[in-house]
Amino acid sequence: MSTSPESDAPEEGEPLLGTRRQARELALSLLYEADAKSVSPRAVLAEFPIAPDPFAADLVAGVGDHQSQIDDLIRRFAKDWTLERMPVVDRNLLRIGVYELLQRPDVPTAAVISEAVELARRYSTEESGRFVNGMLGRIAEEVRPER
Repeated sequence: MSTSPESDAPEEGEPLLGTRRQARELALSLLYEADAKSVSPRAVLAEFPIAPDPFAADLVAGVGDHQSQIDDLIRRFAKDWTLERMPVVDRNLLRIGVYELLQRPDVPTAAVISEAVELARRYSTEESGRFVNGMLGRIAEEVRPER
């Protein structure tokens, strides 16, 4: 019996960690494209040549559908930063994270934050990991208070 993640079958409807991470990377890429082209995330999804992973599609569509609420929340917690001044990658990682915190209770808070931080470290500035961690941590305290 193999213990590698690739050989373990996920529970029905629950992708492997690597798959979720890849889905978040794809969602980040598609949201970056929507931001750069000033088009809706759903428009970018519609133009995608193949059907994206369902989790990625949910993240992109969900961010688009709730963007006003998400951006208002980010603005409220961003001390001395306007949304428009944030690096595009950071802005869209925060949008993904806030969407997951608000609309995906099936995803643990720690997973939302750690995945966003990892992607920020990989794809953005040197300070982005700390920035994304702090922002999502404070937002999570409000929208997902400890029970």
